[in-house]
Amino acid sequence: MTKESFALVGDIGGTNARFALVTPGQVELQHVEILACREYDNLDAAVREYLGRHGAEVTEACLAFACPVNGQMIRMTNNHWVFDRDDMQDTLGLETFKIVNDFTAMALGMLHVHDEHLKRIGGPAVGGKGVRLVIGPGTGLGVSALVPAIENWIPLATEGGHIEFGAVNEDEIRIREWLGGRFGRVSVERILCGDGLVNLYKAHCALEGRPEPDITAADVTGGALSGDPLATKVLNHFCEILGRVAGDDVLTLGAWGGVYLCGGILPRFVEFLRASPFRAAFERKGRMRHLMENTPVWVVTDVLAGLKGAAEALRNPEV
Repeated sequence: MTKESFALVGDIGGTNARFALVTPGQVELQHVEILACREYDNLDAAVREYLGRHGAEVTEACLAFACPVNGQMIRMTNNHWVFDRDDMQDTLGLETFKIVNDFTAMALGMLHVHDEHLKRIGGPAVGGKGVRLVIGPGTGLGVSALVPAIENWIPLATEGGHIEFGAVNEDEIRIREWLGGRFGRVSVERILCGDGLVNLYKAHCALEGRPEPDITAADVTGGALSGDPLATKVLNHFCEILGRVAGDDVLTLGAWGGVYLCGGILPRFVEFLRASPFRAAFERKGRMRHLMENTPVWVVTDVLAGLKGAAEALRNPEV
């Protein structure tokens, strides 16, 4: 009997590495496992253990990494894994070895997320034809887009999280000045990520003359969901700024196909986001309001979207 052929896909962050097997040319995930990166000296050790457990031999793979992937050397930002891509391909015996950024994979994963994992935050139920924006506050702020081509979708790899934060009122000018005193240049990622939410909370404390707290992003979201006045104010402000930035990105890219909000933060407070100033800020674009009102936004809750995107990248000749 002929042994079934598989390809390897992976979504690798600072803490965990998710692996799965797929039938070549398909995206349906099989044998999904999560391995702790700290337990392995390098990528090849983790891959070999995973493949060994499933008795699988592979000749092609696509792995997504939460770090820059443009160079020959891949250096994980938040763990100890470092490798040369050609050496790793030889070590693993791969004929095809694609390496993509984790947010590129996340963007491609949107093509395979089912409706039950899409929580609509305003706008029509179905997006228009054309570009789709993918933006995600998490450890940082990832920004990507999907551009339709004749047969495939082309993911745009961007550094949109590092655009300048634009203050729109006196309080935000003071917040920007406070953040600037700490970081110099103030990008939107200084606010729109886990650490950024803490930065925003501390800035609000400074504006109100409160002492600087020792607090986490989970403390802020938990406080807001429990009705704490300051935490509620800060989380609403976070959502408002996210709406403005996402709306600006839609206008820049012509992303009338819709906006996908990804990352580990937003799924924790979907109902809060719906009730927040997010949508009003998203639509408040002057003469372009009518376009924004017809652009849907969804929160993505599929934790396997990155793996699905890696599978899509493997079969997509545009990647």
